[in-house]
Amino acid sequence: MSVEINKQGDVAVITINNPAVNALGHAVRAGIADQIAAANADAAVAAIVLTGAGRFFSAGADISEFGKASQEPILPAVCQAIEDSAKPVVAALPGPALGGGCELTLSCHARIALATAEVGLPEVKLGLIPGAGGTQRLPRLIGAKAAFAIMLDGEPLKAKKALDAGILDAVVESDVVAAAVAHARSLAGKPLRRTGALTIPAEQREAFEAAATAALKKDPESPNVPALVDCVRAAFDKPFAEAMAFEREQFVKLLKNERSIALRHVFFAERGAARVADAPKDTKARNVGKVAIIGAGTMGGGIAMSFVAAGVPVILIENDKEALERGVSRVAGNYDFSVSRGSMTEARKAELMGRIDGRVGLEAAADADLVIEAVFEEMTVKKDVFGKLDKIAKKGAILATNTSYLNVDDIAAATARPADVVGLHFFSPANVMKLLEIVRAKHTAPDVLVTAVALARKIGKMPVVVGNCHGFVGNRMLARRSQQVERLLTEGALPQQVDAALRTFGFRMGPCAMSDLAGLDISWRMRKATGQKAPVADALCEAGRFGQKAGRGYYLYQDGRTPTPDPEVEQLLAKVSAAQGVTRRAISEEEITQRLIYPMINEGTRILAEGIAARSADIDVVWVHGYNFPRWRGGPMHYADQVGLKHIAERLEAYSKATGDESLAPAPLLRELADKGGSFAKGTPGG
Repeated sequence: MSVEINKQGDVAVITINNPAVNALGHAVRAGIADQIAAANADAAVAAIVLTGAGRFFSAGADISEFGKASQEPILPAVCQAIEDSAKPVVAALPGPALGGGCELTLSCHARIALATAEVGLPEVKLGLIPGAGGTQRLPRLIGAKAAFAIMLDGEPLKAKKALDAGILDAVVESDVVAAAVAHARSLAGKPLRRTGALTIPAEQREAFEAAATAALKKDPESPNVPALVDCVRAAFDKPFAEAMAFEREQFVKLLKNERSIALRHVFFAERGAARVADAPKDTKARNVGKVAIIGAGTMGGGIAMSFVAAGVPVILIENDKEALERGVSRVAGNYDFSVSRGSMTEARKAELMGRIDGRVGLEAAADADLVIEAVFEEMTVKKDVFGKLDKIAKKGAILATNTSYLNVDDIAAATARPADVVGLHFFSPANVMKLLEIVRAKHTAPDVLVTAVALARKIGKMPVVVGNCHGFVGNRMLARRSQQVERLLTEGALPQQVDAALRTFGFRMGPCAMSDLAGLDISWRMRKATGQKAPVADALCEAGRFGQKAGRGYYLYQDGRTPTPDPEVEQLLAKVSAAQGVTRRAISEEEITQRLIYPMINEGTRILAEGIAARSADIDVVWVHGYNFPRWRGGPMHYADQVGLKHIAERLEAYSKATGDESLAPAPLLRELADKGGSFAKGTPGG
């Protein structure tokens, strides 16, 4: 059953039992409404407790129902039935009450929670607003400014903070249902506090309006922010029933908004990416109690910080004492910076540093359950490390390589245990960036992949399992964009025009400014080692323009940080164009945007066709979390579906012919989907 009822004396306890998170699908909503009515009709019942089975009260609405025809009763009606109950209804929160689950509790006459529970209205993160009374009941309960801040932020409040805010009536350490039963019984026969009947004092208006003005200025493009503002205003200005109707109208309108659709797509994609597509359901993760990281450089140190922050001790290994001391000092320096900013205490720093055991020599990895290699991005170096690890690491240990491009099969071949080898591509800085590409090599065992996914989640990363090829998913697609940056700059665009186009699209930083920040010399050295060419970037490096650290790159950095267009770069570009036999021309922002984004989508199509990504949504997760693709656009493949694959294929064909750049020609799968009216989300009609 999705909703159960039992009696504890004269109190009816209604329990939502819809594993795993007690989502409020149609059957649950109907069950709650029916049991509330039944309890009110039962003369032997004096009061009611509403709770959730398992670890959740309720994580909220079943968002898979969004966009589909609503089935009665809708959640606002269920909430109203609870608030209108003649008998007291007390919410007992054993765990999180989020979104619609929180709105259910707001319609109860009191709320009691375990100390480990939390409450929140995260709808803003899905491009929505609360749609079952949250914008009306919460301001009436705790005040307009405080409620607006909670809804605008979308982050849950721990029970103690929710109690201090006035959302909860009590917090208990154990047996929350027993506490709620006692409280419900104490309310029987007394006047009830019905949240919808409360009013907001007029003197709160000024503070709320100031907060609203700041929010609208900060995020002028998000349609749900003005909708949220208008709904809270309605809580001041309209009778409760009218304000509820207005909230519902705004909520339904936002459900159809492209931004909201994209944000919901990412929400589902993130959950899907955490599943190993073809691993048997009974695959169990290996036990990982000890982690060793080889290489105490910037990347190795960042990986170590990720593990110790999650409570996992790390053995940090270097070849010599000097390199080890530099690496450990670098980690300590990062923590010192956090302490100086007030975001970390000295005690926390000491706790984290105490989890790092610095050692010299690979033999220190002998006891580790997981060994992560984070040495130079050079195949001979990595193969040498793995050959030695094969003799040192214990049986059953997972051997992981942190590589951005290199062939994991070749690295695994240096061992006699390729089933234990996996790629773990952390993004820099590893202690900050959320994405972790988990690279499945030819022989990687399913339980190794399942273990890697579980560990990624434990250390706060977003795992995506990808196939083995040069650059995997993210960097392989990025290479196509970088190629077009070079060609656009050669054909007539300026760095500031290229960057402005992507910022307008929604990226926080353009590719030229990003390259300056990373340092142009790094890629230059790699190109020289592999015999590759990038005429514009090579010319900048030959002129000593290595980026921010040199005070000049694509831009001039007179204050060391702020990029300023440099006339010298225009002159350099003119020389490169002339040397390439290219007549420079004016290039529109539309063309720049399309030639940066569409080739990535084209490459994503090839990645799908080759099985390097199991799902188009996985590619979206990689780009949202690893490369700051605007979340509200849903990732490159979702964006392509929104724009239309036929349009993208036609534009790529046109650019390919106009520029003579064959790499822009539509990939076979893209042509097929475009010709047959398919999409990445749904595939080819009839296929």
